[in-house]
Amino acid sequence: MIKQLSVFVENKPGRLASVTEVLSKRGVNLRAFMIADAGDFGIIRMVVDKTDEAFSALKSAGFTVTLNEVLAVEVEDKPGELYRISKALGDEGINIEYVYAFTSEKHKALIIFRVDEIDRAKKVLEKLGVLFRGEIK
Repeated sequence: MIKQLSVFVENKPGRLASVTEVLSKRGVNLRAFMIADAGDFGIIRMVVDKTDEAFSALKSAGFTVTLNEVLAVEVEDKPGELYRISKALGDEGINIEYVYAFTSEKHKALIIFRVDEIDRAKKVLEKLGVLFRGEIK
């Protein structure tokens, strides 16, 4: 399990720059990132290298920010891997609230899951032989 920051911002020009400016000034590096649109507001979800420092800096700058535990799993970058994981979780009645992923030439595919029952989900995925990441480098 890893910690993810969720920052609630108005959906208007410059808001992403405001958030990332705070992080940049503190030397915080983004590891994984997504934005979910919710009409007039958005949620910026991110995994960073200095979670506590980023959380504190964003709070001090007046942003509404929360910390959540998420699962970060590493899988082969090939067709069917997300299906294999999502099917196993679904078969056990575990709801995936959201997911985002990335891959690069240097890494296998990394998938970040927010689920409703994180401990049960971890056990299900361990049975599949999924590699968990405690951090994203």
